[in-house]
Amino acid sequence: MIARIYKPAKTAMQSGTAKTKQWVLDFEPEQPRVVEPLMGWTSSSDMRAQVRLRFDSKEAAIAYCQRESIPYRVAEEEKIARRTIAYADNFAFRRRDAWTH
Repeated sequence: MIARIYKPAKTAMQSGTAKTKQWVLDFEPEQPRVVEPLMGWTSSSDMRAQVRLRFDSKEAAIAYCQRESIPYRVAEEEKIARRTIAYADNFAFRRRDAWTH
């Protein structure tokens, strides 16, 4: 029962950074999921897989794990490498490539 502490990445459907500012604590699965033979649904008897806690800071999540004696693993957040480019740069004279549709 190891807890994972991480900062979630934004989904592909988001252009902003909503729901990525808090740290999340969830538990790694103890048992693999099984396929139910009748309906074909996947299920698990692991109740901790349903628990997801949100914290404002990484330190608060670590303090919670230490207070409750839960072993944890922290995944550090990765900085997003973004190229800042303006729309007007597509039509600039200094553009090296030909502009095509």
